[in-house]
Amino acid sequence: MNARLLDADWRSACGELPCGERPLWLDDDDEDTALDAPALPDGAGLCARGVGVRAGSSTLLQGVDLQLAPGEVGAILGPNGAGKSTLLSVLAGLRAPDSGQVHLNGLSVNPLQVHALARHRAVLPQETAVAFDFRVQEVVELGRYPHQRQPSKDEAAIVRAAMQATGVAAMAGRSLASLSGGERARVQLARVMAQIWEPGADGAPRWLLLDEPTAALDLRHQHETLCTVQRWAREQGVGVLAVLHDPNLALRYADRVWVLDGGALQASGHPARVLRPALVQRVWQVQAGTVRAADGVPQLLIAAAVPLLPGKDRP
Repeated sequence: MNARLLDADWRSACGELPCGERPLWLDDDDEDTALDAPALPDGAGLCARGVGVRAGSSTLLQGVDLQLAPGEVGAILGPNGAGKSTLLSVLAGLRAPDSGQVHLNGLSVNPLQVHALARHRAVLPQETAVAFDFRVQEVVELGRYPHQRQPSKDEAAIVRAAMQATGVAAMAGRSLASLSGGERARVQLARVMAQIWEPGADGAPRWLLLDEPTAALDLRHQHETLCTVQRWAREQGVGVLAVLHDPNLALRYADRVWVLDGGALQASGHPARVLRPALVQRVWQVQAGTVRAADGVPQLLIAAAVPLLPGKDRP
């Protein structure tokens, strides 16, 4: 029997579960980290197979597989230096892998095609410095640059809608330099959403790739941002892939997760089946326990760091 059944605090954590429902943490001792992937039809989805990246004598990524369907929200997680941003840059076509392949909507992805990709794939990097003192609306308008040869019937309406979706419409006339870090982050999110706001003439699925989109945001705006992109994925069929540091955000908003450590994929699949205390302790070197939020979503309680495992270096 799982020892937690003998602990009154753990028993009370699932007191609100429907009758007969088995708490996820009862299975933690038999952790299953199978690297499963959904079956997608040919020509659909974002697919990586055996992706490897090296920098000199260092291995940044090794044999990483990933598959995400249009309309899904995926999250890449892992400790500092795990290879999350490197993987996202390869998937976005900003960096060529040293081994393996990436396909988007059935087409091979490589840095030579970024201009064509930009019409249906938008990327929000960690660093989004702007060289000039643009107004907020001007920054969001930059997202429409890939469509300058074939503009929408109402470019201005797209920009307004993107600003409204991210809660920055009231700042449209303000200088970007006058905003807080969190406000600037939401402006940049509006820019990349505006970039792929409408389906293309070819009907190809659209993709939004975000590198730590919640890093500069307060708690409220972290949830509002991920709720916005999740709703967009559901309603518009946009595929969303985000690098996140908080596993609880992934548990709440992601359909699938990939956990990296040391450049290697440790586990992937449904968040509630992957982000279990045993895996979190092994990868992040912290203590963790699973409880249910009031709305039934599993969440992790994170405690102090645990002693390092043999051969494990802290970033």
